[in-house]
Amino acid sequence: MKRSIILSILCFSFLTGCSQHSEEISVDYFSLIRPEFTGKIAYETTDFVEDYWRVVGNTGFNKTIYLIADSLQAAGYVLEENAKAEDRLTYRIEKRAMDNQTWEPISASLQIAGTEKPLLLSETNRNMTYLNSVSTPKEGIKAELVWIKSVDDLNTISVKGKVVFAELKARQIYKIAIEKGAIGIITYDNPDYLQPEKNKTSIQFRSLPSQNDTNFWGIALSYEAKEKLTAKLKKGSTEVMVNIQTKRYPSEELTIIANIKGSVLPDERLVYSAHIQEPGANDNATGVGAQLEMAKTAAKLYSESKIEFDRTMTFLWGDEIISTRRYIEEDSKRAKGIKWGISLDMVGENTAITGGTFLIEKMPDPSAIWTRGNDKHSEWGGDVLSIEDMKPHYLNDFILSTFKKQGKHANWVVETNPFEGGSDHTPFLKANIPGLLLWHFTDQFYHTDNDRIDKVSQETLKNVGTAALVSGLELVNAGSNFALNQISDLERRAIERLENEFQLSLKAIKTGEKIDDEIVILRAWEDWYKKAIATVKDVVPNTDNTVSSAIKKAHLNISSKSNEFTKSLSETK
Repeated sequence: MKRSIILSILCFSFLTGCSQHSEEISVDYFSLIRPEFTGKIAYETTDFVEDYWRVVGNTGFNKTIYLIADSLQAAGYVLEENAKAEDRLTYRIEKRAMDNQTWEPISASLQIAGTEKPLLLSETNRNMTYLNSVSTPKEGIKAELVWIKSVDDLNTISVKGKVVFAELKARQIYKIAIEKGAIGIITYDNPDYLQPEKNKTSIQFRSLPSQNDTNFWGIALSYEAKEKLTAKLKKGSTEVMVNIQTKRYPSEELTIIANIKGSVLPDERLVYSAHIQEPGANDNATGVGAQLEMAKTAAKLYSESKIEFDRTMTFLWGDEIISTRRYIEEDSKRAKGIKWGISLDMVGENTAITGGTFLIEKMPDPSAIWTRGNDKHSEWGGDVLSIEDMKPHYLNDFILSTFKKQGKHANWVVETNPFEGGSDHTPFLKANIPGLLLWHFTDQFYHTDNDRIDKVSQETLKNVGTAALVSGLELVNAGSNFALNQISDLERRAIERLENEFQLSLKAIKTGEKIDDEIVILRAWEDWYKKAIATVKDVVPNTDNTVSSAIKKAHLNISSKSNEFTKSLSETK
């Protein structure tokens, strides 16, 4: 928590115990974390993990789990089943039966009959085979290719014993294709943000449901392969030779969870989550690596008595959304104590190569209803939310403020986007737990087989990991001074937002928008920030009159400014 006396770095070097936790001491966590968090562990972990095509239960996924376990143990974390009551650094590996077999690709090739060279080889396009595809015979198959222009074509063109080709999403056609007797599908549907005409060899990975009762398979094409194949199809009847070898076998689902137990409020916690599955480097080997270095750095500084933990800090690695949701839902008492959730997903981008920028995806605020001004959605896109969907909380502005400090220090760009969903922050929000996402977008190699280690930046990993860990330390040690600082910061940001929205509304009215509608937007931001300010009470006792008074004062100031702007809008002609 915020402390009133500034602790010098020399104190850590020469005075034993002077860094011990105290209600009266303020710790500059950046000065502690920056020298320790180099990004090297994060980068090396990313390099290891991205070698594997990872899905729950397969070789790469499980090797990643045990690499994390070995690293945690070396950092001083004790396996829970062997831990003593006084051990505060612990970890466990949860094992669960899987309903379906796991899957991993072995090899694949696609060749147009009559040509000398394969169109695609898995050695250079490891995403060409659809997840959950079955194997062809070892010698491969040769079959006619049928070009389907629409789903309706499957009802009029015979595909029995043939291979279906379509520039459509697999989910639109695969069920009907199976029903009609097709043996496999070949598809192309790379979105424009991947710049396919530039990145001609990129293949975005695709998946089928688990093939328990069929022998169906799928191949995804690069832009280059699609152009060659369609050129041949336009000339007439075309056959392809396909050889796919995959492994499908019973396995178990693994999740690994590490804790640094809080000394004051151990049942209250911050949870970081990073998913292992998906085959890329940035997505999401970087999240795995950054979070591991965070866990090791926190353990080192704790063992050196340089930092303390009032509340528990938890690190979770597993299957995207599923593992995080289970962690919340399986233990209601534990869930009640989760105060914050932070997801690390695609956090190591070399943006000079991948494009886009680092983003903090905010909890739902009015920018997810009225996206205007400096707010903008990523190419991922998001639904328009409603007032009822809002999640007012100080976490948005606190995390942004902390990351901006690292950005200023490292000349690193930090931006935000309105809520969009799709990663490990969503289970927190659905459970009414404050949660947000750390990520990058747009990435021209997103979900493609060109998302490899050469697109990863150790410097970015250092920046994200440093700011994320500093944020976490502030949160788990938050108290009255933290709350007061957030109230002050939120009041300032609220007034800035109202001023910006007022100017945007003036412009909107001039272009024909209704005054009453613009007032609704201003009032929504007023309401959101006032409620966000009130949430700071989650880190202080209900009897803290200083914080309560500060909240009331901030509310009055925000209301006054909002009233001023709405009155001005009402008088607009």
